[in-house]
Amino acid sequence: MNVLRLLFVLGLLCALPALLPAEPLPNTKPLQAEGDLAARMVAGIDKYLMRELAASVEKRKQYWKPDYSSAENYSKSVQPNRERLKKIIGAVDARLPVEMHYVATTDTPALVAETERYKVYAVRWPVFEGVDGEGLLLEPKDKAIANVVAIPDADQTPEMLVGLAEGMPKDAQFARRLAENGCRVIVPVLIDRQDTWSGNPRIRMTNQPHREFIYRMAFEMGRHIIGYEVQKVLAAVDWFCREKDHAPVAVYGYGEGALIGLHSVAIDTRIGVVAVSGHFGLGADAAMPAQPIYRNVWGFLREFDDAELLMLVFPRLVKLQGSAGPEIKGPPPTTQERRGAAPGTLTFPNDFDKRWQNLLRTVFPATEPQDELKKLMRPNPLQLMEKNDHVLYSLIRGCGAPETFRILPNDVQPKDTRKNFDPAPRQKRQFEQLVNFTQKLLRDSEVVRDKFCWSKLDLSSVEKFEKSTEPLRKYLAEEVIGQLPAPTEPMNPLTREAYDEPKWKGYEVTLDLYPDVFAYGVLLVPKDLKPGEKRPVVVCQHGLEGRPQDVVNPQMKTRAYHSYGAQLADLGYIVYAPQNPYIGKDDFRVLQRKANPLKLSLFSFIVRQHERTLDWLETLPFVDRSKIALYGLSYGGKTAMRVPALEKRYCLSICSGDFNEWVEKMISVERRVSYMFTHEYEMYEFDLGNTFNYAEMAALIAPRPFMVERGHDDGVGIDEMVAYEFAKVRRLYSRLKLPERTEIEFFDGGHVIHGQGTFAFLKKHLHWPK
Repeated sequence: MNVLRLLFVLGLLCALPALLPAEPLPNTKPLQAEGDLAARMVAGIDKYLMRELAASVEKRKQYWKPDYSSAENYSKSVQPNRERLKKIIGAVDARLPVEMHYVATTDTPALVAETERYKVYAVRWPVFEGVDGEGLLLEPKDKAIANVVAIPDADQTPEMLVGLAEGMPKDAQFARRLAENGCRVIVPVLIDRQDTWSGNPRIRMTNQPHREFIYRMAFEMGRHIIGYEVQKVLAAVDWFCREKDHAPVAVYGYGEGALIGLHSVAIDTRIGVVAVSGHFGLGADAAMPAQPIYRNVWGFLREFDDAELLMLVFPRLVKLQGSAGPEIKGPPPTTQERRGAAPGTLTFPNDFDKRWQNLLRTVFPATEPQDELKKLMRPNPLQLMEKNDHVLYSLIRGCGAPETFRILPNDVQPKDTRKNFDPAPRQKRQFEQLVNFTQKLLRDSEVVRDKFCWSKLDLSSVEKFEKSTEPLRKYLAEEVIGQLPAPTEPMNPLTREAYDEPKWKGYEVTLDLYPDVFAYGVLLVPKDLKPGEKRPVVVCQHGLEGRPQDVVNPQMKTRAYHSYGAQLADLGYIVYAPQNPYIGKDDFRVLQRKANPLKLSLFSFIVRQHERTLDWLETLPFVDRSKIALYGLSYGGKTAMRVPALEKRYCLSICSGDFNEWVEKMISVERRVSYMFTHEYEMYEFDLGNTFNYAEMAALIAPRPFMVERGHDDGVGIDEMVAYEFAKVRRLYSRLKLPERTEIEFFDGGHVIHGQGTFAFLKKHLHWPK
């Protein structure tokens, strides 16, 4: 009996350590948080972004310095805002000389229809090389009293707006009504929301709306579907304004057409009046990131919303129609053959009156001297109205029609003389022109990046080279990735023991940055550290949907990672495995949607988290601050390109399973490995294609050691693309007379950590193991 009691007590003593709270790392407080810390991290970043979206309304005032002393001074004072708007919507390409061409064949004349008051022609007009605007021209038989671009919603055709095709109520056919009342009207085609041609039939088709398919590739090249279509509208305005004594110019748009029209008027002061229907009020709260992704504009909400766009229109006339806009329930359906579209819905707000009052307070602030405002304002410069005829009358009167002008009765609808007209071939032409134009931007981008980056690097010495990279580093941080303010919270390191292995102990770690935002990871500390000894650190970064535990698991060789962090710890390295926030599928992808309008990205947070991690690692007495390396796989390899390019405290970087001719991978429609065919819509970075491919990022890592690990069978790319891009890196290090500091290892295998050449590279440059 006594023996049994003794065995029971001994068993209880053996089990006691497991029952006690895990010990923290010395000089840190205990980490007591339970549950999924990665999910908490994503949720915390979401809270931060929601606060910033709400605060953006007030914060954007810092970018505006309106001078109401005169119309001329006002226009000058907001010109910097106008130029920044052009940049972020991608309206940056020079337009071709103005021309207007009839569209006709031997079987189909250009004259589409004719009434007693006007003629309707099928037309197109050049915008860029290989890109035309296309639609209908309504030419009044008497002298035009106004020139109007009437822009339908994306899913409406010009024929619907003219009454030549079914789809719109008679009183909503505003293009026809404008022509009946003496206006010359151009009705352009917009890219629609169908998915008919989104993809490459030789590779894969997708369910991305046509607008999203163009948005993705354009965004990476510093362009946008919004900017493209604004340019088409402005090319039509060029034609209107080709003669000095032209009639006043106006724009009238509905739904997506109203969005395009409002942006057009905001950046072009030749347009005197704008009518906006079915669009206003979709702005700065959580609704904007939830909208279709082709409305995502880099940095837009940091400086603009509807009110600020109207400030760019002021003191010209604005007519707002409080009608409901189109409702979009999501992208086309996902099928086995078609998938990959980003989620996104569009619902017109139900608090229109409240938003209208907020708009008035923003555009006409009460703090401004009212007499100065009155000098600039024409009568009723900003009007809200409901009925279509009221909008028509107000717009035409705003263009200078006499007081005696009256809206004529709603006339009969014209008849289309074309037999069985099908708008689909025209839509396909418009779609393919923009795809081809953007693909040409891709082909030309290497030359653009040469001018942007390589021509500015001084290779005469390592010291001069490093100095010459600093402006580029600043540009990458602020203009491409987006820079968060410095952390506002104390670091507050919390830790708890998670592993106790024969050669090392592992600790979970959290570090605070902002309210609700923290860094999390796992630190592995060798047990054979001697007093006062300092060792190199390898920061091992997981990939998409990964966790630190995938990297450091001592019990098994984890899939893809082969527990390479644990392997390095067994060799005596200090290892830190951070949790990056690209986990949770659309839960993390929506962070990118909320961040981009604030001129931020997921990597804005990742960079700050890595900086805070380095701040803490440098405080540990056993860490050699001069030897902290980064080694990442997949999305972790994406991290290994961007973070060390900005954070110079990383002494070495290894990119595994990610290094690529990255811009081509992002937007090529001819590569099977392209993200154009996948669901990873968060990958796109504004204007990256003209600034930083992976060779340019590696140039910001140089002269520090840099290595690429590439499996021949890795589907993330193809060897030829990887080798082509790396050749530029090798050439750079050679010209810096440091060829031994860069390597690439090709191996037989896939998207995995190989851990052979890379481990040797770490040993060579970190001088460990001794």
